[in-house]
Parts: sequence; structure tokens; C-alpha cells
Amino acid sequence: MMSKSLKQDYAYCENIIKTSSKSFYTAFSKLPKAKAKAVYAIYAFCRQADDTVDTQEPLKQKKENLGKLEQDLQKFVQGETPDHPMWRALKDVFSRYEMDANPFFEQIEGQKQDLNFKAIKDLKALKQYSYYVAGSVGLMLLPILAKENGVNQEIKESALSLGIAMQLTNILRDIGEDYKDNNRIYLPADLIHYYDVNLEKNMTSGPNSAFMELWEAIAAEAEEDYQQFFKKIHLYDEDCRFPVLVSAKLYRAILESVRKNNYDCLQSRNFVPQKRMLELVLAAKKALK
Repeated sequence: MMSKSLKQDYAYCENIIKTSSKSFYTAFSKLPKAKAKAVYAIYAFCRQADDTVDTQEPLKQKKENLGKLEQDLQKFVQGETPDHPMWRALKDVFSRYEMDANPFFEQIEGQKQDLNFKAIKDLKALKQYSYYVAGSVGLMLLPILAKENGVNQEIKESALSLGIAMQLTNILRDIGEDYKDNNRIYLPADLIHYYDVNLEKNMTSGPNSAFMELWEAIAAEAEEDYQQFFKKIHLYDEDCRFPVLVSAKLYRAILESVRKNNYDCLQSRNFVPQKRMLELVLAAKKALK
């Protein structure tokens, strides 16, 4: 039986995902309770890593904070659990599942790349970055989502495809926000040149045909990765397939929302309407029957 203090630790993690990502919480709350709690703890770690980079603090402080998180992770792997709800919950997760610490370190590496941001040269570099910040999350979750049959190379590739697709979706949704608030352009430089896109001009005049073509070129990569994941849904534990499929469908629908908004991901935040979310949940149920 779980102790009261451990329940509180997991409740702390659940509150983080509940307040930070409605779509992920909607999907993963459908998992069996023990697996859901494990996912919440992993999400809390990823959220802390991401928030360390996205705060308004000076760069030096951000690097120190991320370094502290990496040091805590190293201690954790060596058997010393930091006194914090997230780490205590993760200790329980690592005791119940065959967890691999490497993706956790890879997630931190991805955040380091953000702190030391350099213009992204091409699509290959963009997908490599996406591997670190999002593909790593898929690898973290696999021991929970594929506990019955174990983690093999085929399901690893599936999880990586989904993580990369989601990150590309994030980038396509947040182009304006990243440009205005963080002075970052994640769009590959070679594609910006190829499609002759002037992002600074687009920020004031709005999307034009060149911008839309560039956007769709990257969206096509995301769509292909989603399809690679959908083909392998049968590899996941039966009690996990529905929530994982829902999360993928909800995220993919963000691309649909941007298109319906005439590609305005520069001045407005695009989201999936509640009605559409419900339709996708029903579609996922039907697909698994």
C-alpha cells in the first residue's frame, strides 16, 4: 500500500501536468492509476527541465539551474534521492519499472541546446534537436507504456517518431511566440532561404504563400512521423494504447487548427477546440476496436 507521503508526492506531480498540459492530462489520466502516476512523475521532471530554460531569469542563472537539475539527476542515479516530491515519486517509478536514466540526461542535453541556441541549419538538425527535447520523453515513458512485452528497437523507433512529430508540431504552433518572446527561429535556415521567407516581414504583415509553403514542408515531416507511430500502436500495452493514441491525435490536430486559422501562428495562439477533442477521443476508441 502506498504511504500517505508518497501519495502527496504523486499528487504534486499530477497537479503539474494538470495545470501545464490539458491535452496530455486528458489522455494519460485514462491510463491505469499506477501507470498514470508514473507518467505524471516523468512529466514533472520534463516540465522542470523545460521551465528552467524558459524562465525570465538571466542566462547565467538559467545555466546554473539546469546544472543543478543535472547534478540532482546524477545523484539520483547513484542512489541518493533529492528531498523533493518529484524525485521521491521518480524513485518509486524506478523501483516499479525497468527505467533507463539515459533519456533523462538526453532531455537535459536538449535544454542545454536551447540555452546555447544556434540557428538551425537544416531539417536534419531540427529533427536531431527534436530528438533530444521530445524524442527523449517517449523513451522515458516506454518502460511504463510497454511493460508487458518489453522495450525493443521497433517500439523505440515508434516512440521517437511520436516525440519528434509532437516537437515539430510545437515549433509550427509557436513560431511567433518563439520569435517575439525568445528571439529564436527554429525553422531550418536552408528552408527559409529556399522558400524565400522573410519572417520579420511576416510578423507584421501576416503569413504569405511563401511562409505557408515553408510551414507545410515541415508539417509534412511531422505528419509522416505521426503515421509511423500510428502503424505501431499495437506494440504498446493494451491498457495504454487508447491514451497514447489520444495524445497523438490531439497533438496532431494542432496542425489542423493552424491551417484553419489561415496559418496565423505568428500573432495568435492556436488550440484544439473542446468539440474537436471529443471527436478525436471517439475516433481513437473506434480505431482500436
